[in-house]
Amino acid sequence: MNKILVTVVLGVAASAAAQTAAQPAQQQQQPAPTTQGQTPAAQAPVIKDPAEYNAYVGAIQQKDPAAQISGLEAFMTQYPNSVMKIPALQTLMQDYQRTNSQAKTIDTATKLVAADSNNVRAMALLSYVDRQKAQGGDANAKQDLVDAKKYGQMGLDALPKFTKPEGTSDADFAKMKGEMSAIFNAAIGIADLTDKDYPGARTDLRAAADANPQDFSVVYPLALAYAGPNPADPNVPPDPLNTIWYAARASIVAPTPQYQQQIEKYARSQYVKYHGGDDGWTDVLAQAKANPTPPANFAIKPAPTPDEQAHNMVTATTPEKMDFATWEFVLSNGKQPDQDAVWNVIKGKPVQMNGTVISASAQEIGIAGSSDDIDAKKADIKLMFEDKIPERLIPKEGTSFDFQGEPNSYTPNPFMMTMTNGRLLKAAAPAKAPVHHKPASQ
Repeated sequence: MNKILVTVVLGVAASAAAQTAAQPAQQQQQPAPTTQGQTPAAQAPVIKDPAEYNAYVGAIQQKDPAAQISGLEAFMTQYPNSVMKIPALQTLMQDYQRTNSQAKTIDTATKLVAADSNNVRAMALLSYVDRQKAQGGDANAKQDLVDAKKYGQMGLDALPKFTKPEGTSDADFAKMKGEMSAIFNAAIGIADLTDKDYPGARTDLRAAADANPQDFSVVYPLALAYAGPNPADPNVPPDPLNTIWYAARASIVAPTPQYQQQIEKYARSQYVKYHGGDDGWTDVLAQAKANPTPPANFAIKPAPTPDEQAHNMVTATTPEKMDFATWEFVLSNGKQPDQDAVWNVIKGKPVQMNGTVISASAQEIGIAGSSDDIDAKKADIKLMFEDKIPERLIPKEGTSFDFQGEPNSYTPNPFMMTMTNGRLLKAAAPAKAPVHHKPASQ
């Protein structure tokens, strides 16, 4: 919700209030008697003291904001407990805002909430200002968000009791309430996101962003709320489709080209992570530009799951032609029939390959056979020898060597293949660049 819109919301509301605030001038007479069966209309407050009355009317009827401020400040000083305290504060809040007196606007709004716990105009202003201060890097950002959430919740609770100001059309009143609701939801949502309450942030920021889809200050945080915590928490699963959509939308409404590029890069990375590639990304970005909220049929094809990738590997290549990294991927991620399709072919068959020594003894060598495990310095093969290796032939850790073994058993996670009947095929050599990579797992 931008500052201009907040000014309009509060200005319209306060202007309507100011119309009723001047009514005591017509309320000095006793109300007309009602006829039998008629309910008397609610009466505006009546100032009974003539001096107080004249001071208030003299101030409220000033056309110049500065003159009105001067008169009302004097009135509030002289009559701090006047029945017109709330209307006077409402008018002062509007005047301070019109004259760009931010500190006095906030101070008056705070006094208004203290005097009237249902004053949604003041709560809208306070929740908005506190949120903007926090998002702008204010030194007291933590307390700003506590206050923003407090006023936001108070505002949502009070909004159903907000009565239509005199002279306001039904359409304008509905619009005013909707805009205030968005202000309150934004304040609560940003506070929730900061507190890592992702479900709460998603609900409140979604309401705020859908009400004002051009507001970068809520659209981008909404994308982060849908992305969830990092590292991932199984209790708060991410929502990738909404993360991608609102991140793309944020890149479009970002305030500067630099922000647009940075956030578009983030949105694209989330798309690639979910889809498995960047094909189709430009179409998603075009949809986000054309639509403020996700279309009902918005969908992105997810990348194949690890077990689907494993099945595709088994379908495309026979086990004899697979490299060790592919065996490892299928045996770690494939469903049992796919694991069996590979294992039943390679089990007990002599295999010659190259690996990097992770640990070594006379009868057992721990080997990294895939490039990923070589990089991680983690063994994925246990090569067993029937006869002890002469000490001078035991390969040193970190060296690359050729060997032969027969797959005998394996554990899927963490992966470890045990090979028996081990043989050294040639002397150990300096480590060489890895050849085979495990397929990427989503």
